[in-house]
Amino acid sequence: MGQSAGSRRKEGQDARRVDSALVGGWLPRRPADGHKGTFGKVLIVGGSVGFTGAPVLAARAALRTGTGLVTVLTHPDAYPVVAAGCLEAMARPMPEDYLEILSMAEGSDAVLVGPGLGQGPHAAGLAPLLLRRMTGNVVVDADGINLLARHMDILEERPAGTTILTPHDGEFARLGGDLSAGDRLGTARDFAVRHRCVLVLKGHRTIVSWPDGQCFVNTTGNSGMAKGGSGDALGGMILSLLGQGLSPGKAAVCAVWIHGRAGDLAAADKGEYGMLPSDLIENIPYAISELSVKNETCRKNKSNK
Repeated sequence: MGQSAGSRRKEGQDARRVDSALVGGWLPRRPADGHKGTFGKVLIVGGSVGFTGAPVLAARAALRTGTGLVTVLTHPDAYPVVAAGCLEAMARPMPEDYLEILSMAEGSDAVLVGPGLGQGPHAAGLAPLLLRRMTGNVVVDADGINLLARHMDILEERPAGTTILTPHDGEFARLGGDLSAGDRLGTARDFAVRHRCVLVLKGHRTIVSWPDGQCFVNTTGNSGMAKGGSGDALGGMILSLLGQGLSPGKAAVCAVWIHGRAGDLAAADKGEYGMLPSDLIENIPYAISELSVKNETCRKNKSNK
């Protein structure tokens, strides 16, 4: 996406550049005596007929990012296909009873609403109810964003900073964001502050804005990631880091950088033309391992001084 020179200068002045040092410092450490419950229990609400891949990709990405337990709730008609794709994640047909779904959401460390969910009557009633009634951290993506656009007042009702929105430009417009002035950074910041949310405005040099006005510009990623499914992977990665205890703002920043770095590794292997979101997901562990190696090297260098 093109940006004016003025917009680029403003990003350099007003936003923090996301790099490996920042992400490596924030990434949660894994205790040697940890068990699957230690590393988060997360819930993905998504999937419908014709959109069965989205929640599966999100679940795989969450697991590759370190989550201990992942459950996918999906439309009953889509359940057989989704379940077949969830070898390590747990899949369940979505109950008709909203309160049963809410109970599962409240029992999770974090929830992702939207990948492949559709916009049918059940989803249209479920998404706003979860957002109104849940007090914990929620990532809203894809159809979740489209459904939220009809109920923007919900964001003001939720505890500040507990909602992460991950729109591309078209979805951002549906949420009321106006990028026509060419100031992506300023517009993203204003939106996050006004709606008391963490905003991940996806695109070239993805911007993460916090509700206190802090902004971060990502430095990883490539055009090979511009394929359906990459956003589902990002949603699962943010969800994973939330479940492992990172704050919403830090989870979004770290996930965006690792997502882009995994995409760069996939491009180096497969090329930008041929790489797939599944290739990106398979490279998440290697992107994280790079951070671990750098952190250990820095630690040793400091101890030797």
